[in-house]
Amino acid sequence: MFSFSTIANYHQQLKDGNTSVAEAVQYYLNNIKGKVHLNAFIEVFEAEAVEKAALLDEQLRAGKELKKLHGVVIAIKDVICYKDHKITAASKILNGFSSLYTATALQYLLDEGAIVIGNCNCDEFAMGSTNENSAYGKVLNALDETKVPGGSSGGSAVAVQADLCMVSIGSDTGGSVRQPADFCGIVGLKPGYGRISRYGLLAYASSFDQIGIFGKNVTDVALLLEIMSAPDKMDSTMQKDGPAEPFTSFHPAAGKKIRFCVFKQVIEHPSLDEEIRDRINESATKLAGQGHIVEYIDFNLLDYIVPAYYVLTTAEASSNLSRYDGIRFGHRSDKATEDLEQFYKNNRSEGFGMEVKRRIMLGTFVLSTGYYDAYYSKAQKIRRLLSDQVTGIFKNFDAILMPTVPATAPEFGAAHQDPIEMYLADIFTVFANLTGIPGISVPLFSHSNNMPFGLQIMTNKQDEVHLLNIADMLMQQYKPALRNK
Repeated sequence: MFSFSTIANYHQQLKDGNTSVAEAVQYYLNNIKGKVHLNAFIEVFEAEAVEKAALLDEQLRAGKELKKLHGVVIAIKDVICYKDHKITAASKILNGFSSLYTATALQYLLDEGAIVIGNCNCDEFAMGSTNENSAYGKVLNALDETKVPGGSSGGSAVAVQADLCMVSIGSDTGGSVRQPADFCGIVGLKPGYGRISRYGLLAYASSFDQIGIFGKNVTDVALLLEIMSAPDKMDSTMQKDGPAEPFTSFHPAAGKKIRFCVFKQVIEHPSLDEEIRDRINESATKLAGQGHIVEYIDFNLLDYIVPAYYVLTTAEASSNLSRYDGIRFGHRSDKATEDLEQFYKNNRSEGFGMEVKRRIMLGTFVLSTGYYDAYYSKAQKIRRLLSDQVTGIFKNFDAILMPTVPATAPEFGAAHQDPIEMYLADIFTVFANLTGIPGISVPLFSHSNNMPFGLQIMTNKQDEVHLLNIADMLMQQYKPALRNK
């Protein structure tokens, strides 16, 4: 019977004739049907996946060399364009719309033999932390169906968590890969800004958005990063030309000592769960005992991070989402009116959900005359101060250790009681998006409430190799059963 551990192991099974791509695809299709109540998928591409599996098996029998992702079954978040497939950002505003092209990052995966099994549910336009803000209904956490899976990439996280695919891709604007990875007990990587092309990713906040990766181990995540980080002339924000870096060769010389820092204000923050605080401190002590350098340092800008993030991202969202007006794109209301302004209001009021409306209105407010300098300009100054602090931190340290979230996955409905509490839950993840550095959440711990939680690691800009090495080192120490070979 087919089972999956790592891509490398899967490819070895294919070479040895112990399984086939068709068997793997059917395994995941059966799992998706058996766990349809989790609501992880908006659409499953069954016929297409079966057809491609048969083609790949025929190529293997013909003696063709396996590509890097030959027969690897992936799922994609419903904000990533896939030509001739529906893309809605989990919103009524794009109901029935099909993409005219494929996102560059996804095309790179397809070129290496990946099979897309379906597109995943998410918070509408990637706005949310619980995956409750979707026109298609909430996604359930497979470990405890009364708890949220995290957001906004909750469907992509659950697809990996519940064994509905091998790996998946989502997007991370303020923690939307790392936070659901934490809640679901899997690996979630947000590369540094500009590492992966954003061409074909529906925009929420363009200077924050980044395609991210979910997996059960670090080497599978590294392999997808290596493939997707190839250059793309369609995205001028990409950092480098030339070939992608060999992220799968991330292991350094044995015995290398790493300089870690931990922010005192994070560990002492009143919102942080006691058990999470204890495990982070114990991990720091363990690393110091192994000869690594671990220092607790002051970080006095913590309380400014979330306000700055929400001012800037909502401002960008109000601009990016203006195109969905019922004329250029989007839902067109059936209500009759001869007034153009009312026509737009009807289209957007009916098409957008409450959380998206809230953020558009906030973004429009902070950009409006009389408030631009009071809010938007100040938030940009905070972003500059954060960037300067990061530059100083990485002159003295190799990595930052931090909790991914303040607490384990909450029950459904908790965020609706107070939206501000939902925003504050992003306090430990938005830092990486504001500064453009890479971050990863690795599933190292289990809470007394039986829910998982992870450790977040961040490294300097364009230093994902070091990030992956540290993540893999910690996974080996804490989760040897998930070792990647």
